Amino acid sequence: MLVEQISVFIENKKGRLSEIAEVLAQNNIDISALSLADTDEYGVLRMIVTDPHKAKKALADHGVIGKVTTVLAVAIEDRPGGFYEALTVLTDNGVEIKYMYACVSHEKGKALMILSVENPVEVEKMITQSKDGITNPSAIYRI
Repeated sequence: MLVEQISVFIENKKGRLSEIAEVLAQNNIDISALSLADTDEYGVLRMIVTDPHKAKKALADHGVIGKVTTVLAVAIEDRPGGFYEALTVLTDNGVEIKYMYACVSHEKGKALMILSVENPVEVEKMITQSKDGITNPSAIYRI
């Protein structure tokens, strides 16, 4: 399913991640999944949150720039080989993954992959035609 994530460019310094988490907590925004990639000076924090637009505004009010983008959340079987099988659908169809991260699903026996791909709408259609990929929005946003 298509979901919105917020990406935040943050300085790689002590306490900065905690400050961002505090702003989200103060605004009653729950984090369902996150990924942090860093360099020596900066990092990119990507998050699936309960309300990405509210998170963007709350962070902007504290001087943190965020960008809301569409990514694909794919439900996979939470067992050995489940990840491979889901990737095979993408690989066999020539889909390039820009980046990805994973999180636990609230659906028993499922895990979630969060993927950035070139054409998420088209890839979503492809995935939902396979046995993987269909998930309830509440498993991601916890709403």
